[in-house]
Amino acid sequence: MLFFRKNKELEALLLELKNDAANNYKDNAQDDFRRLTGLFSDLKNAGKLSGRQLAYYEKEIDSYRAMLKDYTHADQGRKEIGTW
Repeated sequence: MLFFRKNKELEALLLELKNDAANNYKDNAQDDFRRLTGLFSDLKNAGKLSGRQLAYYEKEIDSYRAMLKDYTHADQGRKEIGTW
């Protein structure tokens, strides 16, 4: 497999997203994902990504899209005081 140069801006956003998701910062992770998809779309439309970069980031975005589908604070449920 040949290596390709990754986009620094997209990689920075992927790292933020990964860290926020790992730390259960759900709102931040959702915001990171929106920023990532927006930047990806802008770079793609401007023709600034190679074919390999497009394929790589599309795969990453699809993976995070599936993971974040129902990733909100609403999925945590509520506990009444004194029930733990």
